[in-house]
Amino acid sequence: MKAWVLRGINELTLENVSMPQPGEQEAVVAVKAVGICGSDIPRIYRTGAHTHPLIPGHEFSGEVVKVGKGTDRTWLGQRVGIFPLIPCRACDPCRKKQYEMCRNYSYLGSRRDGGFAEYAVVPVWNLLPLPEKVSLEAAAMMEPMAVAVHAMRQMMPDLSLIRAGSHPETTAVCGLGTIGLLLLMFLKEAGFENVYAIGNKEIQKKTALELGVKEEDYCDSRMQDPYTWLTERTDGAGTDRFFECVGKNETCTLAVKSSAPGGNVTLVGNPYSDMVLEKEIYWKILRNQITVTGTWNSSFIHEPEDDWSYVLGRLAEGRISPEKLISHRFSLENLEEGLHIMRDKTSEYVKIMGRAGIEM
Repeated sequence: MKAWVLRGINELTLENVSMPQPGEQEAVVAVKAVGICGSDIPRIYRTGAHTHPLIPGHEFSGEVVKVGKGTDRTWLGQRVGIFPLIPCRACDPCRKKQYEMCRNYSYLGSRRDGGFAEYAVVPVWNLLPLPEKVSLEAAAMMEPMAVAVHAMRQMMPDLSLIRAGSHPETTAVCGLGTIGLLLLMFLKEAGFENVYAIGNKEIQKKTALELGVKEEDYCDSRMQDPYTWLTERTDGAGTDRFFECVGKNETCTLAVKSSAPGGNVTLVGNPYSDMVLEKEIYWKILRNQITVTGTWNSSFIHEPEDDWSYVLGRLAEGRISPEKLISHRFSLENLEEGLHIMRDKTSEYVKIMGRAGIEM
């Protein structure tokens, strides 16, 4: 089969490799759609992966074509989404079904072979059957969607309080990459009002407006100071909820400075470098009793209340359309073009998708 193999930092090549074989309770998935994640860029070009050689790619979907010994054969032919984290199921978080915080996990596409290939081996525990109405491209975006939902539900565990009626509280999302835009999509779908978006690219503004953000509620940080803008938008009160989806000192500082007394900040963005907490910001957290929460990955426990079930339910009902975020599509053979766009910023993009000639 064909696969993109990472043999070292900046050593990614399209190769013919042996077909993977499933072990017990594993399945071979014919990859039909695979997204490029922002984390794939440093992994491939700057830092390397946890192990080499490696086939990257953790956002993918496909069809089960082979199963291992002792595996239920009804999986054969099933269209599936894929939870990429493989928990140890023995550590303390795993015993509490908090698999996203597993102490000894493996991970498709970063610690073991993933979806930048024609086929991938996946534990059947990590497979999620797809309803016919859910496209394979949408299913390949379930991982970042679940990450966005996890952040939203960390901030507001009881979403029924939002749906109960008009809600005057304000919510800001800073950083409109894939996760930030998906977060906007789910906030709007959940009924959040007074949602402010802060971005720095034309394609981000265009997509945010398509997702239901009012033009007057969009701040272009290239032309406006976000702190001043948010202060004016909230009549000096500050925001009740702030999602920081960038991972830089200045945006973390903005999140705290812009928060109302008793406000909540959820840190979503992966850090670009060491994070420094200035004394003034620390005082702001103390004196205004601001809650700062970290969020990581997503919950997947094969039960209706987990994040992946939340996402799948809304996809099946047609209440969200993540395909709106796909700005580029490439065949598997040309997937490196998408990686270069993201690495070199040669054009604006939101989600870059690889596909294997499937009908959508």
